[in-house]
Amino acid sequence: MLKRLPPWVEIGAFLLAFLAGSVNAVGLLGFSHQSVSHLTGTSSLLGLALADLALAEAGHLLLTLFSFLAGAMLSGLLITSTALKLGRHYGFSLLIEALLLTLAMLALQRGSDVGIYLASMACGLQNAMVTTYSGSIIRTTHLSGIFTDLGIMLGNRLRGGTLDGRRLLLFLLLIGGFICGGVIGTLLFRGLHFVALMVPATLAATLAVVYWGYSRTRR
Repeated sequence: MLKRLPPWVEIGAFLLAFLAGSVNAVGLLGFSHQSVSHLTGTSSLLGLALADLALAEAGHLLLTLFSFLAGAMLSGLLITSTALKLGRHYGFSLLIEALLLTLAMLALQRGSDVGIYLASMACGLQNAMVTTYSGSIIRTTHLSGIFTDLGIMLGNRLRGGTLDGRRLLLFLLLIGGFICGGVIGTLLFRGLHFVALMVPATLAATLAVVYWGYSRTRR
């Protein structure tokens, strides 16, 4: 099944991971070291806040979690299946993500925490867009599952099993894209502060346009 999928799968995976990595870097640098592209650290911080009875901080973290969930719910409304397939509403989802990131930048420039929630919602939307790729669970906004699947694959190979080269390539592109996005996001934040979010926002909008154009040529 993997061999039948077009090359845009790997290209899109790299660019989406790059996008999320850059957004998360801005989050870590500008939101008091708070991640927005995944919820593991945020959930741990919520536990700490609840243990310390820091209700204001707990409320903020809960809103961040719910914003990510709301983004995933929006993706579920727009895209009827989690399986990757050309022709689904990925372009519209990407355009909404670009809008959310732009609004997040504007809110953060004014010192509003709403910007954090909008950025988290954008990441939830992206992460839910494509979750199934030939039987593998694929996430583009965090790497824990990717490293786990990669470890399982390499362990099976050491045991004498076969190695799926294309799936290996996909995992490496996701990891490389996220890290590269983190590098670029860090450099942009140091020079542009929250305006750095316009780069992933522009990338999301560009991907939407390219996807729409490619879909039309394939029909």
